[in-house]
Amino acid sequence: MPLQIFNTTRKELPEELLERTVIDVLDSEGFGVESIVAVYCGKKMIRKINREFLQHDYATDTITFRYSDNREIDGEFYISLDVIEENARRFEVDFKLELLRVTIHSALHLIGYDDQTVDGRLQMQQKEEFYLNRYSEANNQTPS
Repeated sequence: MPLQIFNTTRKELPEELLERTVIDVLDSEGFGVESIVAVYCGKKMIRKINREFLQHDYATDTITFRYSDNREIDGEFYISLDVIEENARRFEVDFKLELLRVTIHSALHLIGYDDQTVDGRLQMQQKEEFYLNRYSEANNQTPS
């Protein structure tokens, strides 16, 4: 299976929607899937990964690793559901919407978008909004 989703928490996830979202973002941007592992985890796990691989000692919403340099993506991403919940409360948005936004953000990282600069961050935010609006319009509501 080219895209595998793992949920290491007890929180229920809309896995079908998440899978469709990642595939759609990649396809729309002209990329395919060789092998992607998506891990939805808690704060403890993402903080450990952040510390070990990026030397940052804090929990973040997502960490992405890309292993290929062609248009067929081989990579993995980790998303902290605890951080997603905190962000949803802080920004006063629905958990599912924030989950979808960060999943889109992770897919964009897989294809090479970078948010380390102001311009890069702005470009990623515009792409996130574009895809979130696409799903909202298709469902005529918050994605379900």
